Amino acid sequence: MKLQSLWSATAAPAPDLAPLRGLIEVEVAIIGAGYSGLSTALALAERGVAVAVLEAQAPGAGASGLNGGQVIPGFKHFLADSTAVYGEARGRALHALGARAADITFDLIARHGIACDARRDGWVQVADAPAPLAEGLRRAEAWQGFGAPVRILGRDELAALTGCDAYLGGWLHAGGGSVQPLSYARGLARAAMAAGAAIHAPSRATRIARDGAQWRIDTAEGALRARRVLIATNALAGDLWPGLARTMLPVWSFQVASAPGAVPATMPVISDTRRVLRYFRADRDGRLVVGGKGTLRGPTSEESFALQRHMLGRLYPALAEVPLDFGWGGQVAITLDRLPRLFALDEGVFATIGCNGKGIAWCTAQGPELAGLLMGEQPLALPPVEPLRPIPLHGLKALYGAAGSLWYRFRDRLDRTTLERAS
Repeated sequence: MKLQSLWSATAAPAPDLAPLRGLIEVEVAIIGAGYSGLSTALALAERGVAVAVLEAQAPGAGASGLNGGQVIPGFKHFLADSTAVYGEARGRALHALGARAADITFDLIARHGIACDARRDGWVQVADAPAPLAEGLRRAEAWQGFGAPVRILGRDELAALTGCDAYLGGWLHAGGGSVQPLSYARGLARAAMAAGAAIHAPSRATRIARDGAQWRIDTAEGALRARRVLIATNALAGDLWPGLARTMLPVWSFQVASAPGAVPATMPVISDTRRVLRYFRADRDGRLVVGGKGTLRGPTSEESFALQRHMLGRLYPALAEVPLDFGWGGQVAITLDRLPRLFALDEGVFATIGCNGKGIAWCTAQGPELAGLLMGEQPLALPPVEPLRPIPLHGLKALYGAAGSLWYRFRDRLDRTTLERAS
């Protein structure tokens, strides 16, 4: 096994970029060249706004180039839950944007001709115990009520569609699909640059400070001055803005990929309803890519992927002993209520954080909305702008994560044990 991302080995070439040198003035500065930052930069550039993006490594170097590549439609909660949390108008607007998020993503890919192995073979959510299956079917019925291309799958049809008989049933949203996530990030960067955005990499932002009526962002070799700033670093917030990193929990998610030809390349992308999520898909060459919870730190050896190897064998017993070509990990920004956050850090400085594992479609779709916010508008299809709210006792985040994972795994096991006893 190579301790390398499959996506970095198979991605479209990276765009030619250079570090920021000297002092440059723009209307808007964005820190982070992941999906959120790049989609926002593209939307601003298409409005004719002078925008520059600072990236510490390269576009897609973080979670945007390391995730499972699943383009999943929808906001996390039912419409009633969304309106209860956000109020009627904002709750409906957020729910509607989530419902269109996959369409927005695939339309953007087509409009800009982004070569990223984009496929719309659907997204399937599966369940292996009665209670989560019932919850999933309620979600499917709610989607059907909105006219979404959704249908419920019985056990036999699900097994025929996915080649996996480990689940009781599930549902298919035909609007979902997949991309090569690093190729998509690189293509999004190219589209933003073609529209007029500047992207500087590697250029790590080292300091943000007020500079008269503007903000100055320093890097090792230069500086940006801008009226407005968006921090879009998500799980890799670091210490650039005091307290920002303490608003979420960075959780490692690990993935492995088999050799080519293991499964049909046209199978839909799949994730389950477990509290400790499992997700899997095929890449363009028929590799089976399986992902789920990682350890408290990044992978260091093939042994780091024991859980993913076990998952692969449980899902596809015939592949239990197949060689694995790639193993890698990335960090997901998790908020305590699993909802995204939008912070006003100071006048003209905002931060978006907390994709909670649904980053491709959601972060792409929110880009134009964030662009409107940065231009002084008040879009409803965003979480409410709020002051920074660090998680209490955030220094114990490793303990939070370990204890929460054990508790969720226990509840997942209890669900399955109850089913086995009943049968």
